[in-house]
Amino acid sequence: MKHRAAILEPVAFGALLRAVEDSDVQPTTKAALKLLALVFSRPGELRNAEWSEFDFEKAVWIIPAGRMKMRRAHQIPLSRQALDILKELQAITGNGKLLFPGNRSIQRPISENTLNAALRRMGYAKDEVTAHGFRGTASTLLNESGKFSPDAIERSLAHQDDNEIRRAYNRGAYWNERVTMAQWWADHLDVLKEGGKIIELSSKQVTKSKKKQ
Repeated sequence: MKHRAAILEPVAFGALLRAVEDSDVQPTTKAALKLLALVFSRPGELRNAEWSEFDFEKAVWIIPAGRMKMRRAHQIPLSRQALDILKELQAITGNGKLLFPGNRSIQRPISENTLNAALRRMGYAKDEVTAHGFRGTASTLLNESGKFSPDAIERSLAHQDDNEIRRAYNRGAYWNERVTMAQWWADHLDVLKEGGKIIELSSKQVTKSKKKQ
C-alpha cells in the first residue's frame, strides 16, 4: 500500500484546518478541503461528486458504485457542518452537475493536483500532508478516541473486509453509529480548529495558578 503523508497529531491537524480557513485559495477548493476533512472520502470520489448524489433532507451522500474503488455504492452520513459547507457551495456551483467544476470546463472536475497544490501554497510539504492523507488522520484519531467500533470506522472509510460473510453484513451495518460518529468528528474538528485559542487560554490559566502558589 502506498504511503500517503498525513498529519496524525491533533493540535497540528487543528493548525492545518485554520490554515485552510484562512487561505486565499479559490472558494471551491477551500470547500473541497473542508469537506474532505469532514467526510474523509478518497479525494477522487469528492472531486467527481455530483449534486444529484446528495440528499440534504436525509443528510447523506451516496457515491455510486462506478466511482468507488471497490465498485460498491457507498453512503456517507453528513454532519451539520458538512451540510452548511454544501449549501454555501451550492450557491456557487449548484446550477451545474459537478460540485467542483474545473476552470477550463464546467463539465470536468478540478484536477487531481488541485487540492495538493493548495496545501503546498499553504506551506505544507508533500512529505508532510496530502489530500489523501486526511483519511489517515481520521482513521488514526477516531480509533484513538476509543468512542467508536473499529468496524464502523473501517466502514466509513469504505475499506474492503477480507471475510466474505462479514463483508455482506457490514454493508448495511453500523449506520446509526456512523451517523453519530460523523457529527462527533465534525464537532471535534471544530474544537481542534479553535485549538490555538484553547491552548492560549490554558496557558494563561497555568500562569495564574503558578502565581497563586
